Amino acid sequence: MNLREDAAAVQDDLVRLRRALHQHPETGLDLPRTQEKVLAEIDGLGLEVTTGRRLSSVTAVLRGARPGPTVLLRGDMDALPVEERTGLDYASRTGSTMHACGHDLHTAMLAGAARLLASHRDRLAGDVVFMFQPGEEGFDGARLMVEDGVLDASGTRPVAAYAVHVLSAGHASGRFFTRGGPAMAASNVLTVTVRGAGGHGSMPHRAADPVPAACEMVTALQTWISRTFDVFDPVVLTVGSFHAGTKQNVIPESATFEATVRSFSPATQARLKDGTVELCRGIASGHGLRVDAEFTELYPVTVNDAREAAFVQRTVAELHGEERFESMAHPLAGAEDFSRVLDEVPGAMTMLGAPPAGADPESSANNHSPHAAFDDAVLADGAALYARLALDRTAAGV
Repeated sequence: MNLREDAAAVQDDLVRLRRALHQHPETGLDLPRTQEKVLAEIDGLGLEVTTGRRLSSVTAVLRGARPGPTVLLRGDMDALPVEERTGLDYASRTGSTMHACGHDLHTAMLAGAARLLASHRDRLAGDVVFMFQPGEEGFDGARLMVEDGVLDASGTRPVAAYAVHVLSAGHASGRFFTRGGPAMAASNVLTVTVRGAGGHGSMPHRAADPVPAACEMVTALQTWISRTFDVFDPVVLTVGSFHAGTKQNVIPESATFEATVRSFSPATQARLKDGTVELCRGIASGHGLRVDAEFTELYPVTVNDAREAAFVQRTVAELHGEERFESMAHPLAGAEDFSRVLDEVPGAMTMLGAPPAGADPESSANNHSPHAAFDDAVLADGAALYARLALDRTAAGV
């Protein structure tokens, strides 16, 4: 059995699927056209297929020829509300939606793994759950699928779970990398509205101006983080939205800002939840203003099991060569709802470099950019890795 050769034989089909998904992207939890394409792609493989009740997910179970444990493989399917500017001949046809994070590649690779494993069912000592997931981009689709029973789809809990995520910049195409322990950050949102009293810009003493207080909060939050948290357990807080007023000589009634808050340990995340809100309330009180401050937890830290991360490294080396693997020195500040799965099952999130062929990885457009483009050449390699991980991990037993 040569999975690399088998995967190469279906590469053209994976490219076709990936580009069809790319042309018709969908966002959020409801992806009917994407779901339809996935169901058509895995039809006839002899899988036990169920679809989601609250989201257009696809869960497919492959039963091996021999008894053994269950392994879960996940691919997310949703796109982003981004207007594509790549100029590709298979660019998004929606105008306002784009697969700017490479989930179309993830879906195609997982479908390819299903084909490869179904063709080698006689070598499979256990079961494989294929988790085609909507709603990764801020909708917590993994949590919904876990609640709907994806981890019990085969009848036994998985002994391991794996996901692969492509990056359009930063690493050479075809290079895999992961690490044990924290691999991606927890993601949270701080939403603050400072409420005062409007008035004429020339007479601020007759109003209660919320703008200076809101600005003070933005800078104070940065200082508080740098003075409060261990530099080796970092926090990233970025205010990406700030809105106040309508005209230069009108003091507004309120000022609102939103920040993304990233951290890498549960203890730090808990401390941020209380500390950011208390700081904003204290500043508002000092200015004689009212404030609504809310800290919303989105995704927890994505924590790779150390043994499973090492297993991924060995598998990449055996399948593709040692030169195709890099150890991650540090976790990424991006967040992932695959963390929901890894909170329940040991496993690993693995990254795969996929900048366009011939492009400089350091200057390529990043994921989420309207210019982000990916190398289709990685599809067969990603599918082969998924398949080998499932075959070898089930063979290893519990």
